Amino acid sequence: MFADNTLTPREAVRLCALGTIAQGPLRYSDLASSIRHFITRLSGPSLDLMGSSIELLRYEGLVDAVDGLGMEDNALLQITEAGSEAFRNLMTAPLRPASDLSKLITALKFRFLHLLSRQDQMDQVDLLIDTSETGLNRLVDLRRHMDGEPGYMAAWLDDEIARAEQRLAWLEDLRAKVGA
Repeated sequence: MFADNTLTPREAVRLCALGTIAQGPLRYSDLASSIRHFITRLSGPSLDLMGSSIELLRYEGLVDAVDGLGMEDNALLQITEAGSEAFRNLMTAPLRPASDLSKLITALKFRFLHLLSRQDQMDQVDLLIDTSETGLNRLVDLRRHMDGEPGYMAAWLDDEIARAEQRLAWLEDLRAKVGA
């Protein structure tokens, strides 16, 4: 964890893995696929985030193979008592205020956008629109896969999708103003 006891990106992946398997035993490949799908739909593909190994969870005694050995025979995995405790610790960690570097860079683009030529402004707004569309598409894809799952994830995703759609509409309006 960070010094303020908030989760690192690697621990966020551990939380995803332990929470997924806490819902019920899964085959090794299904767990890996579920983690990869969920993480990449929210944060995009990242080697930093996907570097965590299910084998490490087994080595640490947080998950056990019910049948089989592990990755090599696609064993059915379940969470252990220690894994449940680790899940609770990760789940109850405090949140860090948004400090994303891309948010800072986006804010700087808006702050100084007017200093660029009209064509460069249009190009930058188009870049922001493309980035927003990509993020929205990831959320919509993840939402499709959340139908029928227990908990509050679907409701949160609905809210995030609505915000992303509003942001996209705002950017489209900005593009029209810059192009006028």
